[in-house]
Amino acid sequence: MVNVPRVVIAGTNSGCGKTTVTVGLISALVKRGIKVQGFKVGPDYIDPMLHTHVTSRYSRNLDSWMLKEEILMHLFCKNSAGCDISVIEGVMGFYDGFGGNSIEGSTAHVAKILKSPVILVLNARGMSLSAAAMVKGFMDFKGGADVKGVILNKVSSHGLYLLLKDIIEENTGVKVIGYIPQSEDYTLPERHLGLVPGGEIKDIEDKLLRLTEAVEKTIDLELLMKIARGAPDLCEVEGSELDVIPVTPVVKTRIAIAMDNAFNFYYRDNLELLEALGAELIYFSPLKDEKLPSGINGVYFGGGYPEIFAEALSKNSSMRQDINLKLQQGLPAYGECGGLMYLCRTLKDIKGDIFEMTGIFPAQCEMTTSLKRFGYANVTLTENCTLGEAGYESRAHEFHYSTLNMDEDLKNYNIKSCYDVSKQKRSGEIIKWKDGWKIKNTLSGYPHIHFWSNPDFAKGFVKNCIKNKENYSRGIII
Repeated sequence: MVNVPRVVIAGTNSGCGKTTVTVGLISALVKRGIKVQGFKVGPDYIDPMLHTHVTSRYSRNLDSWMLKEEILMHLFCKNSAGCDISVIEGVMGFYDGFGGNSIEGSTAHVAKILKSPVILVLNARGMSLSAAAMVKGFMDFKGGADVKGVILNKVSSHGLYLLLKDIIEENTGVKVIGYIPQSEDYTLPERHLGLVPGGEIKDIEDKLLRLTEAVEKTIDLELLMKIARGAPDLCEVEGSELDVIPVTPVVKTRIAIAMDNAFNFYYRDNLELLEALGAELIYFSPLKDEKLPSGINGVYFGGGYPEIFAEALSKNSSMRQDINLKLQQGLPAYGECGGLMYLCRTLKDIKGDIFEMTGIFPAQCEMTTSLKRFGYANVTLTENCTLGEAGYESRAHEFHYSTLNMDEDLKNYNIKSCYDVSKQKRSGEIIKWKDGWKIKNTLSGYPHIHFWSNPDFAKGFVKNCIKNKENYSRGIII
């Protein structure tokens, strides 16, 4: 059995203030010298960056739709080791997940798997007695939830807080452990994919300072820690799915990881799985570096905001040319969403300006004003490629505002689609489409794949990078 003090910070709905509350709590706890491990339910990349910024420990994703329960439990326990408390930020509303009547993929689902006490965040504006009814509903719905506390957000006065606290506690028996005053001082800016990453917010430290000071004054942190320490012990996980991890990893290949303001959407557990399988990760910036790192055997272009930094990416012609040369020579490369956009010939932004990209794929990527695809999907490999063999299956997630306009005569470029992607709509209808474009040893598509959904994808990537290393040593260019 494993003892992991923990709480889930859940919201009644999107926009109720989960991230503000979570970041404030984490920051206040860290200030007290408490070791905090941050987690985020679902496929979000940006909120974990804020957790990481505050804790100086990589925050992790816990996605109960993409991952089997035993894998989710394993990653949670492994990454919580050595910490005083794990703080798990929820996604959307507490019961909102994959869709329909299922709680799969929701905050409630993750809380049940991890047997975690729940702190419910409630937007206090415009309510009095109804606040108690809402809390009671969340406690009792779908078999019930272990709601141990409530935090009220956007509270206009201390008097209103005391009123709501009495109402909720008298009618539900749940402790109200504090509140966040209504203020613009610590409001975090947003853009089309969610919050702006913390590294891009100029006054992030001032905002965090003001938020932390508010939390210290208005939230009972001792009670929060008591609730977290009261969480039941968890069973250690064993199983064949975990056998992919060698006891002692041996470096067998070097993979370059694009990491800067334009490319930073990565599941940390993806990167560490590559390392465990024998990859040394070398980080580089397509924005600032002149060339790819030397001595690499593969490249991983994650998602991010290439459209925001398109001009700077285009101006770095030496990097674009080096990537084009190396990938045309057969260097294995894998790109997701923003990585796909960068690997196209051009990128057209929302204003209509067109910027040259690396030119690996004969296509123009064009930004639009609305979401093109959003949500969970299943990916099946239809061709042998950089990530593995035909027939491999994985769960994935898409979230993008761009479209790909590929040249019509793909045969002249020897390009193939390697993904069959399918998604179940809320009506139950299954829709399907092609994605995952392959040219030479470069594979790139819109779906974000969690390697722990099927570790064979990570093993395939490392295997192909090792093969490239061996071919290079023999003077073979594929």
